[in-house]
Amino acid sequence: MNRSITIALAMFTGAGLGAAVVQCLHAQARPPAFSITETTVTDQEGYFNEYVPLAIRSIEEFGGKFIVRGGKTVSITGSPPAPRILIVQFDSLEKAQAWVSSPAVKAAAPIGLKYQTAPRTYQVEGVSP
Repeated sequence: MNRSITIALAMFTGAGLGAAVVQCLHAQARPPAFSITETTVTDQEGYFNEYVPLAIRSIEEFGGKFIVRGGKTVSITGSPPAPRILIVQFDSLEKAQAWVSSPAVKAAAPIGLKYQTAPRTYQVEGVSP
């Protein structure tokens, strides 16, 4: 009888640990998300001095990291992109959407629009790891 209880407890413990591990793996398997912005900067000095620090702070607050921040673009097919391209990676689409809806982004947007044309921004979910 004692041996049966020990085996049963071991089975329940193993099942509980297995369920916890599977739950952790599912949480880690969420695909990253990317926020992509195309814009034309009309006032470099104002853009980099006044707007960029606010934007960087808000991105870092939500765990975002820059993948592309400006740089040379080469158009292959279709319409050429705007001169400045930004790609920011977030842990999930939910985090990316929370960032773009945040008070910090809403406060910085009018400042950014003083120094750039209305940017084209969109978010896309990446591939699961």
